[in-house]
Amino acid sequence: MAGTSTKTVHDIFQNMEYGPSSTSTATAQSWLEKHSRILGFFIDGKFSSPADRQTQDVTDANAAVVCSTVCAKAEDVASAASSAAGAFKTWSELSCFQRAKVLLKLASVLQRHSQCVSELCELSQSSVSPAVLIRLAQYYASWAQLRDTLMPEWIPQGVVAVVVSDDCSVYFLLLKVLPALAMGNTVLVVPGKTTTLPALLLAQLFLEAGIPAGVLNVVTGSEASLGATVAQTPQVSYLTYSGRQQTGEALAKAVAGWGVPMSFSLSLSSVCPFIIFDSADLDSAVDGVIELAFKKKRDFQWVLCVQESVLDSVVARLKLRMTGMKCVPLATETDRNLLDAAVQEAQQKGATLIQSCPPGTGAVYPPTVLCGLAPSCESVISPPPGPVLPLISFRSSAEGVTLGNHSPYGQAASIWTEDLTLALESAKSLCVGSVWVNCHSVMDPALPLCGRRESGNCTDGGREGLYQFLRPSHSPSLPHSSPSAINYAGFGSAASKFMIPEGFDPSSVPRFYSQLVGGQLRKADSGCSRSVLAPGGAVLAHCPDGGRKDVRNAVEAAIKVQPGWMKKSPAARSQSLYSLADSLDKRRRDMAVSIQTQTDISLEEAEKEVQLSISRLSDWAARCDKQHGGTPFLPQSGSALSSPEALGVLGVILPNSKPLLPLVSMLGAAIAMGNAVIMVPSEKSPLPALEFIQVLQASDIPGGLVSIITGGRDQLTQALANHSVIQSIWYWGSKEGCQFLQYSCVSPLKRLWLHCEEEEEREAGQNWTSSNPSLQEELWRKAVVWKSIWIPTA
Repeated sequence: MAGTSTKTVHDIFQNMEYGPSSTSTATAQSWLEKHSRILGFFIDGKFSSPADRQTQDVTDANAAVVCSTVCAKAEDVASAASSAAGAFKTWSELSCFQRAKVLLKLASVLQRHSQCVSELCELSQSSVSPAVLIRLAQYYASWAQLRDTLMPEWIPQGVVAVVVSDDCSVYFLLLKVLPALAMGNTVLVVPGKTTTLPALLLAQLFLEAGIPAGVLNVVTGSEASLGATVAQTPQVSYLTYSGRQQTGEALAKAVAGWGVPMSFSLSLSSVCPFIIFDSADLDSAVDGVIELAFKKKRDFQWVLCVQESVLDSVVARLKLRMTGMKCVPLATETDRNLLDAAVQEAQQKGATLIQSCPPGTGAVYPPTVLCGLAPSCESVISPPPGPVLPLISFRSSAEGVTLGNHSPYGQAASIWTEDLTLALESAKSLCVGSVWVNCHSVMDPALPLCGRRESGNCTDGGREGLYQFLRPSHSPSLPHSSPSAINYAGFGSAASKFMIPEGFDPSSVPRFYSQLVGGQLRKADSGCSRSVLAPGGAVLAHCPDGGRKDVRNAVEAAIKVQPGWMKKSPAARSQSLYSLADSLDKRRRDMAVSIQTQTDISLEEAEKEVQLSISRLSDWAARCDKQHGGTPFLPQSGSALSSPEALGVLGVILPNSKPLLPLVSMLGAAIAMGNAVIMVPSEKSPLPALEFIQVLQASDIPGGLVSIITGGRDQLTQALANHSVIQSIWYWGSKEGCQFLQYSCVSPLKRLWLHCEEEEEREAGQNWTSSNPSLQEELWRKAVVWKSIWIPTA
């Protein structure tokens, strides 16, 4: 080491700068030199770098160019997708033991090359501990071993495309890649700028661990345009994205209509509350704030919420701790302009500043706390990039939880209190996926990481995170085809063929049915009705022609009753479902006649459907208090809880087949888990659903929890998609309807379960009469979100 530095130990401790790591730098640099500092794609087990491709530079933290990467074209993406599709048969047909063996070997390979991995991640500004990556590989190796034992009725999706944004971390990238591989899928990775080098190195290490060629492919370039190109290749079966909301929205709109299911983890755009109650250890809480808020790279944006009784003490400690802190480098000069504008606007609205030093010039900014902000301030709703932390105060613990839920996001929260009862009650009341008690940013693959609201529509990590890469063997997939020409603004505005023609004599129809909206019956009248036709074309009845106003009224009623229904004990919800099954049993003859009249099947077959519906409701009543989370074993000290929670308000567009059985199957799943539901019956066969309204009213199900709205399917689909309160839509309908939902339900973000009914009719579709347990398992998992609570110990 002689001659490598002229600084004394005293000098190093005074400025606390990082010293050079000659061994690790040489390891990473030698890998880059081996590739001549121009890295191509990793396709079919080898690197390729076509000569006629554009390149983009990869820079380190000092803006020095580390190397260049090649930008892929459509033919490169097609080659990678073909390679992955060709390798899928080989990889998926390996035994669970053989796939697990590869992932375990990867853990040892990562251990051997940990220095190179660590250095390359640091050069790419995506630092991660190799020990974390090794833990990921070991954890998912065990799930690869157990897949057929614990999930025998589920099969892999096929070729999975994993797309991440520029500033996504390597941890979140592998949290997608490893479970997809463990479940038997092949993977095509489109990394962002900071994960390009680690992704290419890891692909090489996978090959060294024994993964077959073509199972993992990496193409580099612009993640948004490449992600859309990847999804448009016919071999890709599923696309999952992790990163910023803006890029995710653009990707969703570009992919809509190609028949590829998509999921989004938008953690990088999420705004999370850091709540300090008056019972907290203030010194530890302020230490947590300093560690969390003023780093150069953060996984989430944070808002500091402090109880008024300790506000002065917290502010005093922040001022003391922030004294002398250095300015934090920003990504670009643009970020500096955004910061200056946000701070100036906050000051104009009465905010006071706590800064470690006066702001200088250039792409750096001092750690800053904005005190005295209102919850409606733009800096609280959408904090600017950089080391700026908004601070708001609250009076009571209930108000603190309300402020924590004020954001449209729902990724995570950190709460600080020495009162365990308050901690658990607050954690349960916060509408987020992860809650850290007296700690922050603790992650482990054993616990699910689930975004709520605008933070994502899928679950990563834990057993729950595996199911996005699987599908039940009985469940058909979306057809892969080119998008239709759709006027998204005018979708659902066309007149329905079931509308009553002008001059029609209402006295010629034997019955006018009512729909159920927010617990209230709305009768059909001749001015706002639609015809219900028999299979032969004769008019059987009239039913209301529901629209946007009915959906709005149904949602308003649902949000009033759903929180109370969710808080009911599972045993109480179970008894209500048993009463619903009993009410259906008492009207079994009327329901069977309604099904026979509407569908023209025999009365005997109709009675079988009613009997199966009664049995299905009883199944859901029995499952109410049987589905629960757990306390997974973690490698670090502390305890953790994982539990399923209700989504909120669901919209369900029912299929044309089996007019009663799908209704009770999905209704039972939704309300058993504590949700409210708005159901749109089949346009062809709405009578059994309308008869079922009387069954609902005779049961113990609270009014407003379930609404049944008849009308044009496209019109009601559009109304459900545009309502921000509805968290999930289950859709059976046209290819155009699936495309519209994929395009529209990214803002506001919703969880989608889409089925193209025309395709399912050709492929025999969903078998609703099946007793296969994976059918109820799939319904249950679509009806819940997961919450993880971390409780550290000393």
